[in-house]
Amino acid sequence: MGGHQGLLTDGVAVHQWRAPPVDPCRKGETVVLKRFIGWNRNAAAWLEGHFPRIFGAPSYKAELERRIADDVARLTPSAILEVGGIDRPLLRRGRGFTYIGLDIEEKPDCYRIYDRFVVQSIEQLVDVEADMLISITLMEHVPDNKSAARSMFLALRPGGVMHHYIPSKWHPYSVALRLVGPALQRSLIPHLRPSAVGLTGYPAFFDHCSPSEMAKLFRGQGFEQVDVMSFYRASDYFAFFLPAYLSVVLFENLCAALNWRLFCSGFVVSAAKPTGQRSDCEAGSTFLPITEL
Repeated sequence: MGGHQGLLTDGVAVHQWRAPPVDPCRKGETVVLKRFIGWNRNAAAWLEGHFPRIFGAPSYKAELERRIADDVARLTPSAILEVGGIDRPLLRRGRGFTYIGLDIEEKPDCYRIYDRFVVQSIEQLVDVEADMLISITLMEHVPDNKSAARSMFLALRPGGVMHHYIPSKWHPYSVALRLVGPALQRSLIPHLRPSAVGLTGYPAFFDHCSPSEMAKLFRGQGFEQVDVMSFYRASDYFAFFLPAYLSVVLFENLCAALNWRLFCSGFVVSAAKPTGQRSDCEAGSTFLPITEL
């Protein structure tokens, strides 16, 4: 408990709260832990820098951005919907299209970053018509991706496209994440991955989040031209302990060599809405709950 120090102000005793003393042993243990984790992370970074063919990997974000840029140039969309981007968008407004953001929470910058911002879950039908829909590390946080895929399909105009990067459910990191849970994860992040504070720690469900399951789900909702590219590197999550990092790198390289997509770290998936399909808004239908469609 904190201590109080008595003061006299105009003859009246005023008690001033004073923080309890910090246990020197606990403070020393924290410093040692930070140094240990820092050494392990530096060693992992050194290995990646000197042996990129073993410890490095292609960038999933670069692939996602390439696909988005190619379709922006090809389709010249009038409206793009980004789901789950909050205040960290993939694109910039003022590039010749209406940039619409959607998330379950809002921040003040959202209304500056996007031309329009919608606060709701993608599991619900969206009163938006877009030519392109994009997301990055969103769908693992959605409890019901079947409803989300249906909503995405209806939000797109005929011939519209979508591009996503989705972490995969059977990579060691994803399995560990579900075992640890969001509460413990948030308490560990400042120690194990301090650069990710405020960016991760949300509940993750990984519903249909594997390359084959998501491709099947999208096709089942009516999407065509479903194209999936798998990636095999998420070992950075284990860089706080070098032996674990090395073990995961070995596993990832084995899975990549054998094309075991079930155990990939994540995948970029693209799909298109057929040109003959009308959007929900164009059809003039009343928005119904997903279960009634």
